[in-house]
Order: sequence, then C-alpha cells, then structure tokens
Amino acid sequence: MSATTATTSHVPSSYDLDELYAHSAHNYKPLPVVLADGEGAWVTDVAGRRYLDALAGYSALNFGHRHPRLIAAAHDQLDRLPLVSRAFDHDRFAEFTGELAALCCKDAVLAMNTGAEAVETAMKAARRWGHQVKGIPDGTARIVVAEGNFHGRTTTIVSFSTDPDARDGYGPYTPGFDLVPYGDLEAMAAAIGDDTCAVLIEPIQGEGGVIIPPEGYLRGVRQLCDERGVLFLADEIQSGLGRTGRTFACDHEDVTPDIWILGKALGGGILPLSAIVADRDVMDVFTPGSHGSTFGGNPLACAVGTEVVRMLATGEWQDRAARLGDRLAEGLAALPAGALSGFRVRGLWAGIDIAGDRTGRQVCEALLARGVLAKDTHGSTIRLAPSLVITEEEVDLLVDTLAQVLAV
Repeated sequence: MSATTATTSHVPSSYDLDELYAHSAHNYKPLPVVLADGEGAWVTDVAGRRYLDALAGYSALNFGHRHPRLIAAAHDQLDRLPLVSRAFDHDRFAEFTGELAALCCKDAVLAMNTGAEAVETAMKAARRWGHQVKGIPDGTARIVVAEGNFHGRTTTIVSFSTDPDARDGYGPYTPGFDLVPYGDLEAMAAAIGDDTCAVLIEPIQGEGGVIIPPEGYLRGVRQLCDERGVLFLADEIQSGLGRTGRTFACDHEDVTPDIWILGKALGGGILPLSAIVADRDVMDVFTPGSHGSTFGGNPLACAVGTEVVRMLATGEWQDRAARLGDRLAEGLAALPAGALSGFRVRGLWAGIDIAGDRTGRQVCEALLARGVLAKDTHGSTIRLAPSLVITEEEVDLLVDTLAQVLAV
C-alpha cells in the first residue's frame, strides 16, 4: 500500500472547517484533515485521500482501525446486551476480570472507562491503603510524582502537572503531591517520607516526548517502594498492552508494580475502557459503595476487552512491535546527519527531536501533506506511534516520508 499524496487543501471546498467547529469548544487545534474511514494502519479523509496513521489514537489503536476480531466481538455483544449498571451482574464480567488479572499476574481488576478515571482510581486506592494499612492519618497521605508527567486532565491530576497548558488557570489545586525529576532515584528517595503512600510514574513518558528513563530506574523505584513501605503505581495507559515490544513497559526491567493502570488499547480502538489491576491486599480497600462508575465494566466493554487480552496472551503482538520497532529505529538512525537532534525508540513508539528552527507542528503539517499522520509535542518534538498491524514496507514508507520532509 502507498498513501495517496494529499494536496495543499486537505478537505473539499464543500466541507467548511469553520462550520465544523461552529458549535465546538476550542480545546483542540487538530491538523487540517477531516477523517471519514479507517482500516488497519490507514485512514481516509472526506475527500477520499488516504493517510498512514502514525499516531494510532495515542496508542488506543494498537490493533489498528476496525480489527476484525475486535469488531466481531463488539457486534456479537451489541446484538445481546450492551449495557447494564453494576447494580446487576452480567455474563461477560468474570471472564474479562479473570483473564486481565491473569495477564497482569495479579488478583483483581477494577474496571472504569477513561485513563484519567483509572489514574484517579489508583490514587484513591493508594490513599485509602495508606490510611487503613500503613496507618497514615486520614487526609494526610502524599504521593510522589515525576516532573514532565501526563496522567490525565482532571483537576486533581493537573494539580501535579508541570505543563502550563494543562495546568494554568484551573486552581485551586489539590494538595498531597511531591514532584521530583523524572529518572532521578536520589530525588525520589529524598521525597518519600513517613506520610507517603505511593509513587506514581509513567514507565515511559509519552506526552513528554517518549522519554525513556535510565536503565535500572524502574528497578530502583521498585526497590525504594519496597524498602519504604509505599505502593508503586505504574501508569501504562499509553505504554502498555504491546506498544513497547513487551506486554508492559515495566517488563523491560522485569518489574511488577503494586497497581497496573491501564486504558486506551484495552478498549480495542472501539470504546473507552480502563482498569486498575492489583492484588487483594491493595484492591480490597474498596468496599461496596466506596467507588464506582455507571459504565465501568459494562458488557460491551468487557466483551471487547476480553478479546484484547486474548490477542495479547499469545505474545505475537509484542514480538511484532519489538521487531518492527527495531526496523523503525534503524531507519531513523540512517537519516542524514543534522536532520534530528535526537530520537528515542521503544518498540513501535518513538519521540523525535527535530533539528533547526522548525516546530513539531510544522513538521506534522508537512507529513500530512505527504500522506502521513503524526502529532507534535513540546516544541520541536514529534511522536510516532503507528498501530502494531503496520507492515515492514509501511514502516519504511513512514521513515522515507519523514526523510523527505526533513530534506526540504
């Protein structure tokens, strides 16, 4: 397959972008393309032009657009029972929670919808655990977090963000968080005190630019948490479920957190589904009525999520991401000297720092004009996160197109 070269105008004249956003909040500034269809690693706009999707819904589309197994699972459940509240049990719940717990080598699952909900749920579990198990006075438990983090957009989560775009103007901010530099174990050790209940980090900082911590950092975090008697919360919402060439990014250092925080790809690119996964000594701080969600763990989500877990259980998707990630890294390394000021690759996930004075947005607009969709972050950095269904030829196309853009 090859992308159809897009012209300067990415939407037909009859499709007015001003009209598109006439009744929308202005909290996003998308690239100027209006998508209408998708299959596998490709999407098509309203004018019929095709694009290689190298963002994959910020990892929500790890298995590509409309994967047949996931679509079939969704259709089957839609024909039977899409939604009941958790006031009642349903016949898809036990298999989803059981199989996801097994994938994570943990005892129990608490299903929610969005990634931010899962992070909030993990923090609530950690605070209640800190009070009930560790004996921290109620209302005083603290959580250590990393600078450059992105864990969601709720008022509590942006309270410990260091990104002014995400944080500014939303005060008063929620207290109880201690910020330390990402990758700095000494600073983390100094920040953990008697009132610390947990450490919350991304094993790889996605929004930060696919920032991979120093070798041994995750093992060091695990050791610190064990020594100090605090919980390790790993936000694998973007990095997990095959993206980095292992089931979880923490697997690269053979580390298991106390709470896995999952989302995005768990919903198969079809619907929002998130979860925290932990052992009973942590999960059982929740009691009936103490936490919940109308849509969390609904039959449709469980049906799709179960199929995602079964696809991951074979290991083939993880192996594919590792192999194609190596090809992506080799391609980026072969770009002309001076084109990049640096790049980082872990599986099919790359953060690329553009040399010179062009912004990441400008590079993404140039990629769009050549039939590739990517996303900028933080100035001159762009992210590549194609779905795991991408082929070797499409990886080469992605690198070749980037090379063309950087040569201009």
